[in-house]
Amino acid sequence: MKQDGDMDDQERAYHYRVVARAIAELDAAGPGLSLDALAARMGMSPAHFQRIFTAWVGVSPKRYQQYLVLDHAKALLAGHATVLETAQETGLSGSGRLHDLFLRWEAMSPGDYARGGAGLVIRWGWCETPFGEALAMATDRGLCGLAFAEEVGRDAALADMRGRWPQAAFVEDPGAVAPLVEAAFAGRGGALHLIGAPFQIKVWEALLRIPSGQVTTYSEIARAIGHPAAVRAVGTAVGRNPISWIIPCHRALRKSGGLGGYHWGLPVKRAMLAWEAARADAHTQA
Repeated sequence: MKQDGDMDDQERAYHYRVVARAIAELDAAGPGLSLDALAARMGMSPAHFQRIFTAWVGVSPKRYQQYLVLDHAKALLAGHATVLETAQETGLSGSGRLHDLFLRWEAMSPGDYARGGAGLVIRWGWCETPFGEALAMATDRGLCGLAFAEEVGRDAALADMRGRWPQAAFVEDPGAVAPLVEAAFAGRGGALHLIGAPFQIKVWEALLRIPSGQVTTYSEIARAIGHPAAVRAVGTAVGRNPISWIIPCHRALRKSGGLGGYHWGLPVKRAMLAWEAARADAHTQA
């Protein structure tokens, strides 16, 4: 069997689609669905289905199902929540280690943001990721956008991202953005160009301090950025994060442990959280 590092992005994306279909089946039937029955619904043999699951996430389908039950978010919040102030004190911010990647980032000035991206050249292209097809965008300073199209579709994702910086010049150039995305998902780091309002950028900086396999709440983010009463505004800023997954907005939950929303579809958020938690546990047990 191939190890995860041996798979290309297209293969990982195919595995994600299998997992996404399985999540839909589990949602309809509940976690008691057996491996044989789930594999049959997917049109695969149990052995083939298990191989795909294990190659994608590193654990068996039965183990993975435990991360998809409705109360998993609450358990994750109780057992793996990160305190952002502590993360900041230990160097998980700024030019230090940002979540599970080594990243360099630069924020656009408020004046530049107010001009709607005027003067910026943003190159874009479609690429395969572990979570399906994604739209990537980049300036000459680094990756500035990553949108997942599996749930919302290509047209909606492209219109959404272009609408954020309406005065920018957009150039379709898959060859320019593909290496940036590949490096990010391979854990080799890279440069980010954060394009947003000052309050949004503060929220995105806080998200960058959440390690992989851990989560936080919107209220904790509000406290960490010095605006404890601005929980609703924080939620809006989280939802407007333009560089999904790399700026890990999927790790922000409601205080109750509920998943909250996700701009690119809750199935994608659930898959991301389960994938990270399962791989973190598998790594711990190895």
